[in-house]
Amino acid sequence: MKHATIARNYAQALFAAGEAKGEVERFGDLMDAVAGAVQADSRIAIVLDSPRVAKTVKAELLARALGGAAPAEFVRFLQAVVRRGRQGLLGEISQSYQELVDRRLNRVHAGVVVAREADERLQQQMTERLTQALRKEVRAHFRTDPGILGGVVVRVGDRVYDGSVRRRLAVLKRRMLTGE
Repeated sequence: MKHATIARNYAQALFAAGEAKGEVERFGDLMDAVAGAVQADSRIAIVLDSPRVAKTVKAELLARALGGAAPAEFVRFLQAVVRRGRQGLLGEISQSYQELVDRRLNRVHAGVVVAREADERLQQQMTERLTQALRKEVRAHFRTDPGILGGVVVRVGDRVYDGSVRRRLAVLKRRMLTGE
């Protein structure tokens, strides 16, 4: 819990810098890229975590690696994170930052489960209907599960909207057995 609070505080600081610069989404993309690189390449994580590598050397490495690709404010933010020994929280900071961006842009992420692969046109239609129903921009993430038999199951945050054939059959069975 403490790490989540610390990560959220760093994310809020970066978000403020992104707003001031007018590059909120770009900072988010950069943060995702950095967190992904650290997670994907253990050598980067080892160097950033190593007490044998001086913090000034780590800061210089970040500046050289991101110098041309990232604004100076972003690089200074990462250097501050490393200087304070919080590089292990980069993934959590990135996730917290994306939540701030989503809230600012009135956007939600929805997990959509369908019984068989949905083509691009159907995915677009479903996304548009969800956007209308939720009155927010929806970023839908589709996956298939033949076990639902048909219909769709949508998860937005901690809410689940289950329109699957499997659930309808379960409800019908319960009604038939209880005589409702």
